[in-house]
Amino acid sequence: MSFFSNYSRANDRCACLVQQLAATAGVGFNGPQPWDIQVLNPDFYQRVLQDGIIGFGEGYMEGWWDCEQLDQLFTRLVAAKLDEQLPQQFSMIFSLIWARLTNLQSAQRAWTVGKVHYDLGNDLFAVMLDPWMQYSCAYWKEADNLEAAQEAKLDLICRKLVLEPGMTLLDIGCGWGGMAEFAARRYGVSVVGITISKEQHRLASERCKGLDVDIRLQDYRDLRQQFDRVVSVGMFEHVGPRNYDTFFGVVRRIIADDGLFLLHTIGSLQTNLSVNPWIEKYIFPNGCLPSMQQVTRSIEGLFVAEDWHNFGADYDRTLMAWEKRFEASWPKLKENYSDKFYRMFRYYLLSCAGGFRARNIQLWQILLSPNGVPGGIRVPR
Repeated sequence: MSFFSNYSRANDRCACLVQQLAATAGVGFNGPQPWDIQVLNPDFYQRVLQDGIIGFGEGYMEGWWDCEQLDQLFTRLVAAKLDEQLPQQFSMIFSLIWARLTNLQSAQRAWTVGKVHYDLGNDLFAVMLDPWMQYSCAYWKEADNLEAAQEAKLDLICRKLVLEPGMTLLDIGCGWGGMAEFAARRYGVSVVGITISKEQHRLASERCKGLDVDIRLQDYRDLRQQFDRVVSVGMFEHVGPRNYDTFFGVVRRIIADDGLFLLHTIGSLQTNLSVNPWIEKYIFPNGCLPSMQQVTRSIEGLFVAEDWHNFGADYDRTLMAWEKRFEASWPKLKENYSDKFYRMFRYYLLSCAGGFRARNIQLWQILLSPNGVPGGIRVPR
């Protein structure tokens, strides 16, 4: 039997296995449904079986397969938990072991994600995000567009924190300064914002010029000043389980005894030490989604949980809005980014939308107080 015959038979077996797996999620191959996978390279099947989640994502980046509606595809794949049935590369297993043995989000490593992702380019994020440049879940309760939904999110946070003029507010992971600007302008508070991204620091400093806002290029572990209120939006995903106790310990040390702390974070349904390996490799290095168990263990003895609000379903709509704006802006963006980057970024946005739509990942706003608010607090929704 010739080499080519053996190769063809092996490829057929791989195709059969992958197709059987996908069929349990209602996903076909080269079919008419918008979520069906269109195979453009016959080696696709073998690559998926050999390299698992990373091979699946890299295959899309390199044009080995396509799909009309990636978000619908991932909603089905995630809901069927097919990722748990794919093989793991040795590198993935090694990464999990390494995460158990070392602190991937140490003070030295913490700056990596700023350089790799948040410093990609302010031109990219400026056209993809809303005018407040909020790179976190919007609040769509009464909104019908991205700008209104993000402004509603910012106002919800300020109302939950019961901000009053003259208060001091710390924004841990301030991004491009939208939260700091909003709180300073609308609620008359004095804000300190910290970020580990040089590009974010530069733009946030520019947009907050003339306001009572101080934007610093600083790690949270170096904080010493005390504040009336503390907020952290979309940053806790980069802290890492080995540092949760440290993170909450720092917040408790710098917050006033009658203060409030709001944590806005993506959350995992299960306690784990790693995220989707493709996301970790190409989008957010050293990231990790916290579980409820991990959060509650770390706040025990430090804070009273005044409120725990889950509106993770809103992240699906937020990501779809970002992807639409990214797609519309690509003719201009492609002057600075490659076609492979285009496919990578769409895959990232739409796969995450599918994950939130399948309710596999959550979005929590957790309101904490050091000693409990006397008489309780009526938290807005």
